[in-house]
Amino acid sequence: MSDSTDLQPRAVLAAPTASPARRAWRRFRRNRLGFWSLLVFCTLVLLSLAAELVSNDRPLLVRYQGQLYYPVLVSYPEKVFGGDFDTATDYHDPFIRQRLAEGGNWAIFAPNPYGPKTINYFAREPNPSRPTADNLLGTDDRGRDLLAQLIYGFRVSVLFALALTFTGVLLGVLSGAIQGYFGGKTDLAFQRFIEIWGSMPELYLLIIFSAVFAPSVSLLLILLSLFGWMGLSDYVRAEFLRNRQMDYVRAARAMGLSNGQIIWRHVLPNSLTPVVTFLPFRMSAAILALTSLDFLGLGVPPGTPSLGELLAQGKNSIDAWWISLSTFGVLVGTLLLLTFMGDALRDALDPRKADR
Repeated sequence: MSDSTDLQPRAVLAAPTASPARRAWRRFRRNRLGFWSLLVFCTLVLLSLAAELVSNDRPLLVRYQGQLYYPVLVSYPEKVFGGDFDTATDYHDPFIRQRLAEGGNWAIFAPNPYGPKTINYFAREPNPSRPTADNLLGTDDRGRDLLAQLIYGFRVSVLFALALTFTGVLLGVLSGAIQGYFGGKTDLAFQRFIEIWGSMPELYLLIIFSAVFAPSVSLLLILLSLFGWMGLSDYVRAEFLRNRQMDYVRAARAMGLSNGQIIWRHVLPNSLTPVVTFLPFRMSAAILALTSLDFLGLGVPPGTPSLGELLAQGKNSIDAWWISLSTFGVLVGTLLLLTFMGDALRDALDPRKADR
């Protein structure tokens, strides 16, 4: 006789299904090259955001005659440390260095004791000087530390790329959503406007505006944002044209939801795949655009740390190989990291990729 317990129904526990976002994250992590590129890029960005603590000509902390001073935050006159003038203290002055090292006084400097505008007046070779123990990557043609220039120039490039990418994504998604969701005459009018607007010579406009207005990062951001949204708009428009015919959109209309609610709650979340996929590539394009304009002298104001300006210096000073080599290495390394991240993100969001 069989046991009576075998006749009892057994409960079957189904394994919980992961959300699409978690499945995409698992696929992204399986791409080792893209995942480690993301970690390295985020680390470099965080270090550049704290550049004042990494590369600065002012000490982080000073103890002088029993009192603590914070030169990285406050500009102190030279008289505070035994000097003769009321001007800002030059902490590379041998006299100030001697005053801060005697009688129990001390100062904590950044790992690289140079800022983006610090000129090394005590260099042993004429500018641009080759890499030494004082300037690990050498100096540029003005005597500024090249490592500090690269750190601050990388920060300017990344922040500019983030701002330009955000603005382009915002305008591109807004334009593509309106075209794709409403279609008809609205779509036709937007397409003709994009054709006319895209035929305008962007470089000529940049040259004209740079000659009329004072160069600034905000002006450059506005001018590039006026043309950087059209490529993404086409992808968002195609996604909205496809998703607006879905059953869940028809059901939302039948329930009485407004067009804005349907776009925001239903269509937009299902149309963001091309937007997220193209983010690293759009950042790469923004960094290249800023570097190219700086190389031509149409970018950021003079004196601002810039990778394009360093490339122009390397072109003008062929013998100073350390300028071109280090700048080219930073630029190529940044673009490679973003490219690897973009490839991994594209594979992770591909619905044809199956989980193992």
